[in-house]
Amino acid sequence: MNLLYADRDGNVFDHPDYVALGRNGEMITDIMEDELIPLPEGATLVSLPDTRPIGLNAATGEMEVVPGDVTAVGALLPQGFTRLLLPGYVKSDKSKLLPLFGYTAAIWKDGRFYVAAHQSDDPERWNPRNCDPDELELQVQRLVEQYSDNRLYKHLSNCALGYECLTASNTFLNRWEGAVPVSFSCNAGCFGCISEQPDDSGFPAPQTRMNFKPTVDEVVQVMLEHLKTPDSIISFGQGCEGEPSTQAPTIIQAMRRVREQTSMGYININTNAGLTDHIRGIVDAGLNLMRVSTISALDDHYNAYYKPRGYTLKNVEKSLRYAADNGVYTSINYLIFPGVTDREEEIEAMIEFVRRTDLKLIQLRNLNIDPESYLGLIPKPQGEQLGMKQMLEIFREELPNVVLGSYTHVPPRL
Repeated sequence: MNLLYADRDGNVFDHPDYVALGRNGEMITDIMEDELIPLPEGATLVSLPDTRPIGLNAATGEMEVVPGDVTAVGALLPQGFTRLLLPGYVKSDKSKLLPLFGYTAAIWKDGRFYVAAHQSDDPERWNPRNCDPDELELQVQRLVEQYSDNRLYKHLSNCALGYECLTASNTFLNRWEGAVPVSFSCNAGCFGCISEQPDDSGFPAPQTRMNFKPTVDEVVQVMLEHLKTPDSIISFGQGCEGEPSTQAPTIIQAMRRVREQTSMGYININTNAGLTDHIRGIVDAGLNLMRVSTISALDDHYNAYYKPRGYTLKNVEKSLRYAADNGVYTSINYLIFPGVTDREEEIEAMIEFVRRTDLKLIQLRNLNIDPESYLGLIPKPQGEQLGMKQMLEIFREELPNVVLGSYTHVPPRL
């Protein structure tokens, strides 16, 4: 399995003199055959700026930094795929931060590209090729004109056409899971927030957060336009907004008005669930699905990353428990990172958290972050790193009734 590298112009090559290596946290490691799958459709190979690839010299068997003016290469995976290893690299300039993406180890073998990853869900619905750009432009134009006074449609048009957000695109294509952002504020200061970063963070936020508070009428229009099929999902809480439950009065009023007119489809919220009283009100208004973002079930790790304002992980647990007890199909948006999520203490804590909250689904999401910054932020490991593949096996064995997936599911039909 040959190492991949990129030249100064970003062209990708394989190096037959070096065997590819991966990273699990801070540890450079071999890549096992059973950790590899062919590069999925929709994946992208990228160079990692200000890095140097590390490989195994095929002649000497020694681990080396590959010589020359080259950078390491990784893959960005589409939804439905969980990375098992980071690319093997060392930074050539430790002061530089990598852009906020989820880098996966990639290699060249038997005439094709492979990645260290696991298919955790059916990727078909979230494959970008299923979003026809010409049809999307037509539908964006139609709905923006039809609802000319609705600021949400104008905002989402940039998300769909500018950022190529598939959830926003679904809102215009009237299919699957669509977006209805509501919040410009947040009760957390996430280290890796993709919509708002402090000026001194060093991370350029890849999206612009919405800067207005939508009216109930605007929210209701988007919801009713989307909820037209039995399996349609409309979701509060998107990457372009803050925490949706901070706008609970708007959400509750909108949900009640929508449910007075239709019982079609599912209403979902993507939330940090820290505002338990607000979540209770939203659940009581008729919520169907709830996905809670988390990176850990350990307080010190959770607090280091999320920097919660006025809530704790215990509030998150209470929110999930209340939702589950009131018939909501609950899941977590589990931000995973090789070398951290597979620590013994992390696995044990998460299994107990899932059991206590009666969770139905774990959505495995590759954390988009600069690895060195993240590893320097969070607590050091207390036990063994078991590897991502073994972690998934433990979850399947210990949580047999919990679905392991990658995106929002609807409840199974009985």
